[in-house]
Amino acid sequence: MTDTVAESIQELDQAQVLRTAAGSRRRRYLAVVLGWLVFIGLWWLLSLWVGSEARLPSPGRVFQEIVVILQGDFWTQFWASIIRVVAGFFAAVLIGTPVGYFMGRSKYWGNFLQSPVIVAGSIPGLTYAVMAFVVFGISFWGPVLAVGLIAMPYVAINVAEGVRGVDRRLVEMSTAYGRNERQVFRHVTVPSVLPFIFAGVRLSFSLAWKVGTLTEVFGSSKGIGFQIRRNYQLFNMPAVIAWVLLFVLFMLLIERFILVRLERRLFRWRQWEREA
Repeated sequence: MTDTVAESIQELDQAQVLRTAAGSRRRRYLAVVLGWLVFIGLWWLLSLWVGSEARLPSPGRVFQEIVVILQGDFWTQFWASIIRVVAGFFAAVLIGTPVGYFMGRSKYWGNFLQSPVIVAGSIPGLTYAVMAFVVFGISFWGPVLAVGLIAMPYVAINVAEGVRGVDRRLVEMSTAYGRNERQVFRHVTVPSVLPFIFAGVRLSFSLAWKVGTLTEVFGSSKGIGFQIRRNYQLFNMPAVIAWVLLFVLFMLLIERFILVRLERRLFRWRQWEREA
């Protein structure tokens, strides 16, 4: 009898938790929808106040242009941009990760590399875009160079902070229990540094997309940035805003459906740690 009552109470508690979680999700989705509706409403009112499609087209006119773009060569331009950004971004991660590791592991390398890395991260993205155009002209490698230069410092700095934050007592305890350097690196250092690497990747990826598109505006014959420049020169403001919105929509989809889910999967142990 007592066991039956306890099981009933547990089932009721679980049902209450599920209802609370469902209600929280509905409120979150409702807030997102209301936010977009308010944004579109303000945009529509502002377009009426401006009264000129060449300066600020209405949301309806931009939506028509988005439909035209999606029915045209959107995917050709989109893949041209994403290949450049991904190439530059992975180059930044491959270079920035070991640089950050040595900065955090060694005081000598930290002092030697810290100033160049900070300077590289302080240079505006526009400067990298112009420099890439000057060096490579209108080519594939200009955006790749700009993306790599803007993203690498953020990856390196985050990795260095993660290495410095590794619990030395945990390393010493692992060594005392007979773990070799490889095992300590795999089971202690990597899990400790991984959250910092992921934070640097998320930040640098968003910057990489911005700088990659900006570089295409100056030095590319294909891609989202090129289409923004081309339509601006043709005084087609609805198309300019349409390409910008498609770019923003893609970034939101990447953030919501790839990066957020990847973070939850990689760091499931954090939830278990909080529940322990």
